[in-house]
Amino acid sequence: MMLAALILLPLALVPVAWLAPWYRVRSWLLPLAGTIHLLLVVLALGNVPDAAPGEWIGLDPLSRLVLLVASPLYLGCALYAVDYLEMRRERGNRTMVPCLLLFLSALSMAAMSRHLGLMWLALETTTLASAPLIYFNRNRLSIEATWKYLLICSVGIALAMLGLLFFAYAALRGGVPVSLLLSDLLAAGPVLSRPWLHAGFVLLLVGFGTKMGLAPLHAWKPDAYGEAPGLVGALLAGGLTSLAFLAVLRTMQVMAAAGAQGVARPLLLGLGLLSLLLAALFMMRQGDFKRMLAYSSIEHMGLLAVGVGIGGLATFGALLHMINNSLAKGCLFLSAGNIHRAFASKRLADVRGALVALPFSGALFLTAFLAVTGTPPFGIFLSEFTILRGIFGAGQLWVGLAVLVLLATVFIGMGASVLAVSQGEPTERDLAFTDRFLLVAPPLLLLLAVLFLGLYIPESLRLLLEQAQALVEGGT
Repeated sequence: MMLAALILLPLALVPVAWLAPWYRVRSWLLPLAGTIHLLLVVLALGNVPDAAPGEWIGLDPLSRLVLLVASPLYLGCALYAVDYLEMRRERGNRTMVPCLLLFLSALSMAAMSRHLGLMWLALETTTLASAPLIYFNRNRLSIEATWKYLLICSVGIALAMLGLLFFAYAALRGGVPVSLLLSDLLAAGPVLSRPWLHAGFVLLLVGFGTKMGLAPLHAWKPDAYGEAPGLVGALLAGGLTSLAFLAVLRTMQVMAAAGAQGVARPLLLGLGLLSLLLAALFMMRQGDFKRMLAYSSIEHMGLLAVGVGIGGLATFGALLHMINNSLAKGCLFLSAGNIHRAFASKRLADVRGALVALPFSGALFLTAFLAVTGTPPFGIFLSEFTILRGIFGAGQLWVGLAVLVLLATVFIGMGASVLAVSQGEPTERDLAFTDRFLLVAPPLLLLLAVLFLGLYIPESLRLLLEQAQALVEGGT
């Protein structure tokens, strides 16, 4: 019942948000849903046992990790949205609020799905729910970004559907009942037809990799992140990418159960390194600081892929990195959204002196940059260090050196842009925009969470990460 409420509660509020005549009340439905959702997640993590074989909706260590990071991120964005939407009354909130509620419902379903077809449906729902959010500013660039997002992600999700059909046919060719239930696929792993299984994994990696934004499947990201409001970018970069990563991990579970990790890991490693390389190249001399954040997201998705591609300790580091990246990206996008709103521009040529013009948002933006690039003592330093330990421990010297060089290049390129935005005398800006409590408190709390995880990992979280690693490595 508790798990059903995580899906049905925000879904039930969608018609309420659509029909409610009060603008402010509609906006406050978001933090209401986010608060109840987080409370339910905390209760579920402590009281709901792991899913039994045959269940379509349930929890396991991987889904617990995703809910643990996505729910606080959503609540932070929901609180931020109240004041943001109040400042954007000319755009209205009758579309944004229902879409954000639907996004939360689909996010919950995708995280808890034990049936790969149901997970696919939930991921496609997140695409449809987030498209109007990208179009919020309703200009030429935002509609172009929305169409690119819809077309590329829809092609990717269609390829993922084909991959699921290949998985089902692999079971049929192996002489076992056709099923897309995760428990059934894991049990049938040793007898699944290898050619169909391998082809299905490639299609699923391309499909779900498109949602993650792995290179060369990333083409929608710079436009979508660049044109969407900051809170939408935070949910896409911190929430949607974590769901897509979870979907990739589900396919890795099946491959591990079938003893086919030797096929899957090199593909993930290759896409991860390519993503890091592309992000590093495009981060240099980037003239739009919100598009820069998109390439930062591509970089971190590449790190996740590299970690799982190496395996062992690097997989543990990748799972920890998923949590840190989601929280840090939330702070980075929300503070960047404040700067964009104040200066009415994303171009570095038009934005200077954010630390003077917006002391809180500017400081958060600068500190979040340090956090997201792996500066100690923030959590991303610990997770990146763990991934690198796993890489060198596995004897992959050249991979480790390549990752170090690319991370250093990203730091230099991103740092030049962030310092240009933060320092100097302020350029012309909207003097009516100032830092407000609900616009700076949520990103501050997210940043403090990343700092906390860099200083201390609770024992319960460490055990959960180890259990999730065992799922990815061992399949069951």
